[in-house]
Amino acid sequence: MSLKIYLLRHGETEYSRRGAYCGALDPELTPEGSQMAQAFADAYRSVSWSAIYASPMKRTVATAQPLCEAVGLPMQTRDGLKEIGYGAWEDKEQDDVRVRYEQDYIRWLTEPAWNPPTDGETAVQVASRALPIISEIESNYKNGNVLVVSHKATIRIILCSLMGIDTGRYRDRIDTPAASLSIVKFDVHGPMLEVLGDRNYMPEHLRNRVGT
Repeated sequence: MSLKIYLLRHGETEYSRRGAYCGALDPELTPEGSQMAQAFADAYRSVSWSAIYASPMKRTVATAQPLCEAVGLPMQTRDGLKEIGYGAWEDKEQDDVRVRYEQDYIRWLTEPAWNPPTDGETAVQVASRALPIISEIESNYKNGNVLVVSHKATIRIILCSLMGIDTGRYRDRIDTPAASLSIVKFDVHGPMLEVLGDRNYMPEHLRNRVGT
């Protein structure tokens, strides 16, 4: 038996619904986002879970909570799993950022590993705080299934790091829609990506919602 880490992005929020930047902001899930969280719990409650980790933000806690309640496991929150900080871009939409912070935006698009959103975090900084959580899980759970509920950029950065993909390409190579699930298996050959961005567990009307 080997370790599998299930990386679940939080359910829909108003920010993900309209495509606005939201990292340090702490919104609740939309009603549909809560339905996504419950759908995940219903679909995966029969898995033999070893642990459940989550970012401490409201949207991630609310996404993890239904499964915690279904399987009777405590939620282990870790600050390292928080979303990338968008700094001055928080609460703004892409078109606004493109105009108001043009040079920073171009640099970020070109190489986000080392160029942050204005006053925000780089992908390298996110990796430096998120990957130790993955190492902690690998150390504590040699076998079994561990759920990690985190955020769009953070999950993509984790996956790039584990898969040997240039961290600066996290926005170009990997997509993780709201409440999507990715699964990484750890064995003697290292991490293997088994599932990426899956939302087939949820009802069609939730899968069809437009957003990021």
